[in-house]
Amino acid sequence: QVQLVESGGGSVQAGGSLRLSCARSGDTRNKYYMGWFRQAPGKEREGVAVINGDGSTSYGDSVKGRFTISQDGAENTLSLQMNSLKPEDTAMYYCAAELYELGKTAAPFTVPDFSYRGQGTQVTVSS
Repeated sequence: QVQLVESGGGSVQAGGSLRLSCARSGDTRNKYYMGWFRQAPGKEREGVAVINGDGSTSYGDSVKGRFTISQDGAENTLSLQMNSLKPEDTAMYYCAAELYELGKTAAPFTVPDFSYRGQGTQVTVSS
């Protein structure tokens, strides 16, 4: 099992940037898919980005070119660099993890269904 704790949320004006972090602890022997999803009030959960066990990444269409997901070498910290933020990016952001399957690539839309998730961190973008 893994434990996930997010940090770095806050309030920013449109066009600004924020960097979210997710500290992972627990199982350090296995590889995991790591990703971010978000949920705004009254809306469905939305997969934002995912990083696979082989290091490849993919993004939801709404954040491509603006957000960057990364992981440190020890795979203990996951980050999400968010640039050119828009009011529609306002949401609770969650870090999530799923046990990696060799040769299988995860898509961003699957991240909300990952087995492990953190408590979330709020991001608010004002116009």
